[in-house]
Amino acid sequence: MSLSDSVAHQTAFALRLAPRVAAAAADEGANVVFSPLSLHALLSLAAAGTRGPALDELLAVLAPAGGGCGATADDVAALAAHVVGRVLAGASAGGGPRVSFANGVWVDASLSLKAAFAEIAASAYKAEIQSVDFQTKDDEITDQINSWVSSATNGLIKNMIPDGAIDQLTRVVLGNAIYFKGAWADKFDASGTEDGEFHLLNGNSVLVPFMTNRETQFLSSYDDFKVLRLPYRKGDDRRQFSMYIFLPDDRDGLWNLIDKLSSEPEFLNRHLPKREVKLGEFRIPKFKISYGLDASRVLKEMGVHMLFCGDGGLTEIADSPIADGTSILHKSFVEVNEEGTEAAAASFRMLRGCCRAPPPPPDFVADHPFFFLIREDTTEAVLFMGHVLDPSVAA
Repeated sequence: MSLSDSVAHQTAFALRLAPRVAAAAADEGANVVFSPLSLHALLSLAAAGTRGPALDELLAVLAPAGGGCGATADDVAALAAHVVGRVLAGASAGGGPRVSFANGVWVDASLSLKAAFAEIAASAYKAEIQSVDFQTKDDEITDQINSWVSSATNGLIKNMIPDGAIDQLTRVVLGNAIYFKGAWADKFDASGTEDGEFHLLNGNSVLVPFMTNRETQFLSSYDDFKVLRLPYRKGDDRRQFSMYIFLPDDRDGLWNLIDKLSSEPEFLNRHLPKREVKLGEFRIPKFKISYGLDASRVLKEMGVHMLFCGDGGLTEIADSPIADGTSILHKSFVEVNEEGTEAAAASFRMLRGCCRAPPPPPDFVADHPFFFLIREDTTEAVLFMGHVLDPSVAA
């Protein structure tokens, strides 16, 4: 499997997740941010310890078969190794974004990890492996893992694992955390930020601060939505990170737009702006989102069932059977302001056991619900995505 095919699978996974996460949050009217890259990495790590039908389920979600040939656990591990080594290689010289990506494996002292799993966890996933005492020190280990997440996300994500989620029956915890902080290539002038109305899906409106910038921006316009690209400042390496905002023309058009994004694999790449155009009015709101997700329910909807039942096929992690019970917790944070973007996410899996006059320039006024994502453009890997329903809601 080529690298481009592997990244395409990760993007397809991200876009299949988006409408399901949106539906899960719709009833509560919540702003949403999540990291499909974090969840993909965590499930890929789980795949390295899985065999049989459970592995088939995971691979069908992580890298669905195409052209008569599906991916293997080695394929998804190779993608993880490339992402860790290239996309998430940390801060670059020259002022590029600061990126960190960490994986962890905590195994109860009563078990020994299988050598093959330990090797791939350390080499492909750069995972920290720790032997701990879940059976008598479960509260202490919870604090230890939460401290690890907080450190890996620059303090943005605290109390990732709630009290009681780890107990004396826990045997293995797989964890992943991702952190991103980037400055805009063209920063917004804070003196131009002004309050304005943001229209909610229920017909009401709220007053929030809107940022504005120079009149030339990367923009593409279609029949019922527009896409804005806001690049982050590059460093001295090849990476180029960007935020993309998908704005429906209709104030209540967000859900239909998310369905379109997930409708076909190439929809995203076909609609990203490639050139700068002169805009008329240009305003986007500042926003800050913190969102926690029990990913288990979403993954079941996507066809992953055996990890959450009695016989999950997790035979290749440790030298003794792992008891029943698996949960996948995911929490993300993002803040967008005049300087740039700070974002973080963490995922955890607990195992138990012509001649006409020119038209006027287009506007881009994000004064109603919209979808966004953060991508590394040279590899096309999607780090974060989410939607904004009400930017006045505090994180």
